[in-house]
Amino acid sequence: MIHASAIVDPGAEIAEGVEVGPFSIIEKGVRIGANTRVGPHVVIRENTRIGEDNRIFQFCSIGEEPQYVGLNEAVTTLEIGDRNIIREYSTLNRGTPVGGGVTRIGNDNFLMAYVHIAHDCILGDHVVFANCASLAGHVEIGDYVILGGFTLVHQFCRVGAHSITGIGSVCLKDVPPFVVAAGNTASPFGINVKGLRRRNFSSEQIQHLKWAYRQIFRSGLDIRSVVSRLEERLDECTDIQIFIDFLTSSQRGIIR
Repeated sequence: MIHASAIVDPGAEIAEGVEVGPFSIIEKGVRIGANTRVGPHVVIRENTRIGEDNRIFQFCSIGEEPQYVGLNEAVTTLEIGDRNIIREYSTLNRGTPVGGGVTRIGNDNFLMAYVHIAHDCILGDHVVFANCASLAGHVEIGDYVILGGFTLVHQFCRVGAHSITGIGSVCLKDVPPFVVAAGNTASPFGINVKGLRRRNFSSEQIQHLKWAYRQIFRSGLDIRSVVSRLEERLDECTDIQIFIDFLTSSQRGIIR
């Protein structure tokens, strides 16, 4: 299951059923879970933890040092969950000491070719990144987010659950959950109705989220006033709490 031309350090932990393709390099301290497939010419650097049933395609760089000048000799990690697909030429960097020391990828994610995940990023589950989508450092991505091709997300920004960006979007502030965002710089364009329907949100839930969207982006109110108005509807739709939590915890502000 490990090709003769692959270089696997004796200090790496390789579980049953793992495949490693020709000319791949796996360094010491790497852990790879059962049935993960690593293609040819992949480099997996030290202190990377990879779960089960992942597929990593050729020419990926997994767990490389972060692009951070203050790293020095700090030991940091990259953690990847289960059942992720990481396509060709993607680059996933380890964390930094100032960001908690870990970059974390959840489960069931699909990262297409040339995706870049910088240091200290946190990805949830069921995320799709189209080709060349890139995250700067310390970015947080919620569950079921879809980033269009060539989307760029500025450092320390968050992209909320169930949101989607158009091709070439540039996100310099937080993208709230459930929202369609597009443009340079990114602006909101309504609720991600198609995505929510695919995930079995009811028509009633979607109507409540559309109402919440209008309060946030069309009412002209400041965020504190918007939150107060949203709280009045919580008895009718508990999903609105997701909006409230996101708005009240935003550090960079939201796209408007």
